[in-house]
Amino acid sequence: MSYTETTFRFIGCSEIQEILGKQAEDERQLAELLEEVPLDSVYFHTHSYFLRTRFIERTYPNDFAQWVGEQVRDHVLAERLSVLDPFDFQSLETLREELFSIIDDHLSGMATVPRAGLGSSFYFSRSRILEVPTGVEARTLREFRDAISEVDVSAVYFHVFEAHLRLRREENDFSAWIRGSLKLPELADRMRALNPYLGSLERLRSSLLTMCDEYLAKSDQA
Repeated sequence: MSYTETTFRFIGCSEIQEILGKQAEDERQLAELLEEVPLDSVYFHTHSYFLRTRFIERTYPNDFAQWVGEQVRDHVLAERLSVLDPFDFQSLETLREELFSIIDDHLSGMATVPRAGLGSSFYFSRSRILEVPTGVEARTLREFRDAISEVDVSAVYFHVFEAHLRLRREENDFSAWIRGSLKLPELADRMRALNPYLGSLERLRSSLLTMCDEYLAKSDQA
């Protein structure tokens, strides 16, 4: 979509998953396979993790940290992997390199390689994201706010997560449209600065609604 279009059309999404047939039993294997798998797998285990856990506030914000923390019970490495913010990286390749570097550095200070319990391997997967038109549109900020409150939360995922890396956009679709079409740079900057990794998609939706409500309240008072 063009960010100068008058109408914002909300797109939801669904995910088709594929298991790659590569599995790690310990942290060294996790690092080695991380270097081999397609970049779509890195995306699956970091970004679309939120699409699969859309309503849940998880302790660990990606599959790698979750497996290390819950199955290997290496809480030091799990914490290091948890604080990694994928939105700090301009490409999936640089994100992959950082993930490998964190694990490799952690293992360099250990005498033995931590392993998962029997039957608790890490299975690398990837997925395809399919666009699903919602039929919901907005032309004003109030319509946009009401639409955000009612669309399936997969639309929030598509316009924030998908826009950033797979679609290679500098900012999310919401902030770009509000900046380009509604000409509200202050609100756009706030939405662009949102960190979607600090909670679930529902929390992200709530943050977007709060920003819209605060701006609309100020406009009504002006």
